[in-house]
Amino acid sequence: MNESQKHTPVYLRISITDRCQHRCIYCMGPEGVAKFTHQDILSFAEIIRFVQVLKGHFGISSVRITGGEPLVRRGVVELVKMLAAQGLSELTLTTNGQSLAAMAGELKQAGLNRVNISLDSINPDTYRRLTRSGELEAALAGLAAALDSGLTPLKLNTVVLKGINSDEVVDIARFGIERRCEVRFLELMPIGPSAEHFADWFVSSQEILAELCQAFELEPTKTKFGSSSRKYLAQDSQGRQGIIGLISSSSSPFCRQCRRLRLTSTGKLIGCLARPEGPNIRPLLQDPGKANELSLVEMISDVLDIKGKRRLFWRAEPMVRIGG
Repeated sequence: MNESQKHTPVYLRISITDRCQHRCIYCMGPEGVAKFTHQDILSFAEIIRFVQVLKGHFGISSVRITGGEPLVRRGVVELVKMLAAQGLSELTLTTNGQSLAAMAGELKQAGLNRVNISLDSINPDTYRRLTRSGELEAALAGLAAALDSGLTPLKLNTVVLKGINSDEVVDIARFGIERRCEVRFLELMPIGPSAEHFADWFVSSQEILAELCQAFELEPTKTKFGSSSRKYLAQDSQGRQGIIGLISSSSSPFCRQCRRLRLTSTGKLIGCLARPEGPNIRPLLQDPGKANELSLVEMISDVLDIKGKRRLFWRAEPMVRIGG
């Protein structure tokens, strides 16, 4: 680990459920995945305990709540309140937007700063094909409610798949700019079911950038240390401006600057999506004793110490079990 990494706060993603209304084709098979039981899933108290340890021993820049789909977890608004009370610099949530219209105001009042919305298509038929069950209208209603509630700056995440939604890159960029959302185009990662189709579906960030250059004037912006996204200020022919980001997890990983940790819904601590291993820390979260806290600090240190080197992806678990 280099010196810059050592002094950079940790960025934590917490998966709070493996459940999701969607069956996205790059995430899981049409039958879904075997679900964890309620007893398998971390309690809110265990989650808060982990955040407190990170804050006390490592520094923490922000927390993002993920799933599955986090808004299907009962009591999620209460969890947001509990996390907001920890004095975090930023508290965000990634959602498919299907339940967001009814919950955006409550989430904002509870202390959530902003949301990321997964939006892989703005064509209703393509959206339904990609998600196998989702309704674009519900996602767009959630987006509108988030903007009205002040859950901003709102980011739209689009995983680009060749021959499926790759023809929508410019349209989605325009859609986001018109609504003052930051649009981020993500490369497919060969994780879970997507590994089988990776060669057929993969579209590189360079290909996406080349297409965007045909429709917008793009000016690179300064990249924050540790950011996963290379950002551009985009301007269309009508003079409208917005931010477009490219996340190149497969073609140009950002391993050397990475300080991300993922806590899965069952208590597994993951430092790198490309590595299959990760310790189960739940037993240490169930007892707040000093000895367990020191053991937990040691485990976190070990996971952070092996970060920073590029690795080939080698993970069979679907993303719905890891956390987006």
